[in-house]
Amino acid sequence: MRSLINLLFYSNFWIAACATAMVLQTQYLLTRSIYFSSLVGLVFCATLFLYAVHRIVGLIKVEPFTDKGRYQVISKFKNHIIIYAILAGIGGLYFFWQVSFAVQMALIIPGILSLAYVLPFLNGKKRLRDFDFIKIFLVAIVWSWVSVLLPYLEMGKPLDKSFLFMALERAFFIFAITIPFDIRDLQVDAFNEVKTIPARIGARQSKYLAAAILGISLFFAFCNMYHHFYSLGTTFGLLVSSFFTVFVINYSDRTDEDYYFTGLVDGTMLVQFALVWICSIW
Repeated sequence: MRSLINLLFYSNFWIAACATAMVLQTQYLLTRSIYFSSLVGLVFCATLFLYAVHRIVGLIKVEPFTDKGRYQVISKFKNHIIIYAILAGIGGLYFFWQVSFAVQMALIIPGILSLAYVLPFLNGKKRLRDFDFIKIFLVAIVWSWVSVLLPYLEMGKPLDKSFLFMALERAFFIFAITIPFDIRDLQVDAFNEVKTIPARIGARQSKYLAAAILGISLFFAFCNMYHHFYSLGTTFGLLVSSFFTVFVINYSDRTDEDYYFTGLVDGTMLVQFALVWICSIW
């Protein structure tokens, strides 16, 4: 069972599924239907590829920790992850040519940012994520861009108030669930001399900040309900999702079990998608 869980989490299929869920959530809110599209395939493959590259490159940055926890598993199955990255890259290229030209152009900025986030191309072999405080903002912006803007463009929807509110709602949600990972990585970030929010204000205050940010995310959800874009059921689903996510984040400084973070914290995206869908069809 543990081997199966390791395969799911550290092969990056889990996080790719989470990214897919965020795209499907936007598609559902725009069309009231769930369906597989070229964009969904592209996001799944691109996420799988980028996180695989991030895992492999990241091993170089955490050499003292490669015999511990998730790094030990990633190091052990390094060759497997490389194969998944190659296959995902091929799949991503295929789906890239299937999406609209508008989506292809809109992918340039997040694509560059994502590659700069994982590849050490700057002086001193630094990645964008190796600069103080920047990684959490990059993650929030790129995930919101990909999971909200791209579906809008692919379906030819106007970038109106509903788009703005949903993009902000998604960005703040992703920002909030990224904070626990900075709490988990305090030791590794200290080794790499990277300052993060938890390193500056502490784990407890960071959890309070995450809860407040989720409150801001909910505010934008209520804005979309006020403008009759979200139904009462959709908003209720997002509300329950936020309470669940706060509960998950609250425990993040009490465990060092990576399954909790890679599985449950990332899994809040899947939970949100499920809650929005279930509550919307009532």
